[in-house]
Amino acid sequence: MTKKTIILLGFIILKFVLQYLLISADYDLQRDEYLHLDQAHHLAWGYLSVPPVTSWISYIIFLLGNTVFWVKFFPALFGALTLFIVWKTIEVLKGNLYALILGATCILFSSLLRINMLYQPNSLDVLCWTGFYYVIIQYISTQKPKWFFIGAIVFSFGFLNKYNILFLLISLMPALLLSGQRKILVEKKLYVALILGLLLILPNLLWQYNNHFPIVHHMKELSQTQLVNVDRAGFLKEQILFFIGSLFVILAALYALLFYKPFEKYKLFFASLIFTLVVFMYFKAKAYYAIGLYPIYIAFGAAYLSQVLQTGWKKYLKPVFIIIPLLFFIPMYNLAFPNKSPEYIMKNPEQYKKLGMLRWEDGKDHDLPQDFADMLGWKELARKTDSVYELIPNKKETLVLCDNYGQAGAINYYSKKGIKAVSFNADYVNWFNLDIQYKNLIRIKTYEENNPEFQETGPFFQSSKIAGEITNKYAREYKTTIYVFTDAKININKRIEDEIKEEKNYNKQ
Repeated sequence: MTKKTIILLGFIILKFVLQYLLISADYDLQRDEYLHLDQAHHLAWGYLSVPPVTSWISYIIFLLGNTVFWVKFFPALFGALTLFIVWKTIEVLKGNLYALILGATCILFSSLLRINMLYQPNSLDVLCWTGFYYVIIQYISTQKPKWFFIGAIVFSFGFLNKYNILFLLISLMPALLLSGQRKILVEKKLYVALILGLLLILPNLLWQYNNHFPIVHHMKELSQTQLVNVDRAGFLKEQILFFIGSLFVILAALYALLFYKPFEKYKLFFASLIFTLVVFMYFKAKAYYAIGLYPIYIAFGAAYLSQVLQTGWKKYLKPVFIIIPLLFFIPMYNLAFPNKSPEYIMKNPEQYKKLGMLRWEDGKDHDLPQDFADMLGWKELARKTDSVYELIPNKKETLVLCDNYGQAGAINYYSKKGIKAVSFNADYVNWFNLDIQYKNLIRIKTYEENNPEFQETGPFFQSSKIAGEITNKYAREYKTTIYVFTDAKININKRIEDEIKEEKNYNKQ
């Protein structure tokens, strides 16, 4: 085993160790993770929330035991593979051992630690962006057509994971046309590869067509409820923060892509970064959508710096450039991860607020960062729902209906009673089992003042009561209430069918 291989393995092991250490036992899984894990039980070529790849990974996690260890393993794995591809890219760019260590350090001690903390499509999205850029570099370097086909596979897999990778392609095209590499467009095998890519994503496109393109409705809803609160200046500010410890390496990459002769054939990457940021800003995208851009530029910057820091006084800067990402990681460690208790954050909110971490999707400041608040209260909800469910005599005729996918997914993940909770929210609208004639209802209702649930639902049942609520005041679901309605006076299934039809019609609009 070579020295380089030993060092690379050391970085990868450290990556996995950090991902498991950076989450306090005070926190549960995050809201989105429960939905993604539940998709393992409803495999399809598409979902209202995400494309299908996440469900495939969730199925593997389910086969491995569905434990938190495996839930956290896969985003950590995708982060480790991103580091590996950056390492291999630096080798293609003729970077030496110092360049490899610098690049790996910059990737390891960055916002990717936070992205790779959660089981969401984002970790694989960053990996696919990095992998696709690596394929382009390999093709430019070798001129071998096989990279067209590898690129088609990487892009298709990225598309089936998260549609965000379309922004890469949209921004790459004008950069390609403005560069000397536009000769690629006359290569016949490129178009054969494009057909291959289209065939690979076709099942998902057909699913979108057959389901009236829910992605269009999802993006419209996202634009109206979340992206409307995105500030373009804030978007640019956050781009700097994502890789603040390696900003000098990224800036070195941009300089090298313009003026460093050995990188002349890769100049399209400079324009591609500019176009990508412009496109994201035009659509008022969330800042983290662009994170996949940067790992490949760290590779360029590390390879360039390894050459210019070879001689004279500059060689004394080598250890400094390695230390800088580590120094920036220290405040990141203290703020960016759920490794502090909710009580600690409540008592020390100043730095969190200064960095905008207390600002939620509604544009308002709250007590905890939104991701942290979304990791609390779920076990309590599932435990209390189980207790209520156990007391109902005819359990099999009991529907557990939730307000949102987080509630339904958390109950299904933690339940010891085999509960299959559903909701009219997100993908759960397609997962109702109407083969059962329901007589009882456990209603999980998000807290609101003067909640009208008794008035709206109570008259349709013989009895009704409140059986519990989430008491964790730090949870986003604080005061979410568990209602129990038994012995229905009406046909519940007919009401459910009408609600499902109404929700699906809404999604078509």
